Amino acid sequence: FFGMPEGYGDGRGQGSPREQMGSGSGVIIRKDGYIVTNNHVVGDASSIEVTLNNNQTYTASLVGTDPATDVAIIKIDADNLPVIPFADSDKLRLGEWVLAIGSPYDLRSTITAGIVSAKGRSMPNYGKDLKIESFIQTDAAVNPGNSGGALVNAAGELVGINTSIISLTGSYAGYSFAVPVNIVSKVADDFIQYGEVRRAMLGVSITDMTSNLAASAGLGEVRGVYVADVAKDGVAENAGIVAGDIILEVNLNRVQNSAALQEQISRLRPGEQAVFTIVRDGKRKELIVTL
Repeated sequence: FFGMPEGYGDGRGQGSPREQMGSGSGVIIRKDGYIVTNNHVVGDASSIEVTLNNNQTYTASLVGTDPATDVAIIKIDADNLPVIPFADSDKLRLGEWVLAIGSPYDLRSTITAGIVSAKGRSMPNYGKDLKIESFIQTDAAVNPGNSGGALVNAAGELVGINTSIISLTGSYAGYSFAVPVNIVSKVADDFIQYGEVRRAMLGVSITDMTSNLAASAGLGEVRGVYVADVAKDGVAENAGIVAGDIILEVNLNRVQNSAALQEQISRLRPGEQAVFTIVRDGKRKELIVTL
């Protein structure tokens, strides 16, 4: 993840400690002042200040943060703000042009261009905290300060929130990652409507498919998610999912890997139903799951 460089403004090595400051980017999602950004930009802030493109500055309040998706919602006291339209991030195609907009190194309203390099990326999770990651990978140049900024398609519609990079130096090295807007939209709606994220759980242990697993299941291609174990009396077991099943689709959306399945589940709320397409003993089945 990337905000401004570590130690920025904290006075280390300068004789006396100072208040630590950081900066990032954000996207206005409602006319009445709701803004989406990253959890790692504002999650531990004691105060938040927002400067709009017209140089107007506001004090912002923190509506909610979701470390699992690294999404946060803040709000400023303003009306009739310009709002970005949302696209459907599921419809993004590899090779499609995208633009990253943000304020790297405090260079405000910087725009860079790239293509969608991959979808459904996840990062190694070295801790035990819940992480829901199905990143859009692009080669649009992003740097510290871009966190929380918009990734838009050629029509100017929001497709993701720029969140992280892979780099040995801390600066852009060709690989940047954004949270898909379909995840962002659900998290934002939950915070605004309920004051918290209401997250559905399936109750399975899963792993990505391999050639051997696909062959033993009679699949002609290596895709889907293998169910290694099912929680006793959990949602999946009650719906008829068993260990050894292969999940291919959720509500007709293909799940290529574990990250894609997590993304589909993260869009749903407790109590909602979803149609799971699975393969068991070489045969396709559809199961209705109440999450």
